[in-house]
Amino acid sequence: MTMNKSELTPRPEIPPTAEEMVLANQANWDARTPIHVASEFYGLDGSRTAEDWFAPFEWTDLGELTGRDVLHLQCHLGTETAAFAERGARTVGLDFSAAAVTEARRLAEEAGRNMEFVQADVHRAPEALGSRRFDVIYTGKGALCYLPDLTAWAGIVSSLLRPGGTFYLVEFHPMLDSLGPAGGPDQQELRLRNDYLGGRGPLRSDTPCTYTDGPPVQGATTSYEWRHGLGEVISAVVAAGLTVQLVRETELLPWKRFDSMVPGENGWWRLPPSEPIVPLLYALRAVKN
Repeated sequence: MTMNKSELTPRPEIPPTAEEMVLANQANWDARTPIHVASEFYGLDGSRTAEDWFAPFEWTDLGELTGRDVLHLQCHLGTETAAFAERGARTVGLDFSAAAVTEARRLAEEAGRNMEFVQADVHRAPEALGSRRFDVIYTGKGALCYLPDLTAWAGIVSSLLRPGGTFYLVEFHPMLDSLGPAGGPDQQELRLRNDYLGGRGPLRSDTPCTYTDGPPVQGATTSYEWRHGLGEVISAVVAAGLTVQLVRETELLPWKRFDSMVPGENGWWRLPPSEPIVPLLYALRAVKN
């Protein structure tokens, strides 16, 4: 049997499309969900409350929520979503992971909270929610890195807001993902190790590790993340017709990202006083004209 030269030449791997990468992320979050539910990190045994995930300035920025329609995009288990319901809002959480939404509904029912959860990719949120519009849309703390196109995302956010509605984003600062230990595990000093800005395409990860305690992820271990600088985020929001009212930066995090971090305000974490003060989290509030 003879073969053509073309049959002997290895074919270059065709890179996945953005849609295929989002689907891989969806499968990965389905696989993570049971580990997160059982983890000490999320404290679903009652060791953590919904308020633990919020900085005091978030409630100041959001204002009174009683009787308002609040949509939490990319809500995962609804641990933060619950805080809006506790403050009297009519609350909807949306996430692309069917496993996470199932758990979020279960947890809400067990706690007696009146919340709705919708399973849909954020890019399909307008279709999943139909004609519904909201007074407040909240998202963040590990959400934007899973979005390939912030211009499209911001347009979706704007389309789901009522006129005069508020969009509030609280997200890990691009600086945070740029930092890493200078050397081995015993080396506490941080240095710039990763890109701050996007532009070099998605980062592919294939690991059984997740950010919580617990056993390795089983099954779908591949995920993709996109870098988005602060300028890219703000420009996308403005281009979607929203007026930015404030941008905050803070050195505090709701969890211990680096071993050298020490307890800060409200049970959150910060780098030790010996380190420079750098932004690790930011907030953006915008309104629809």
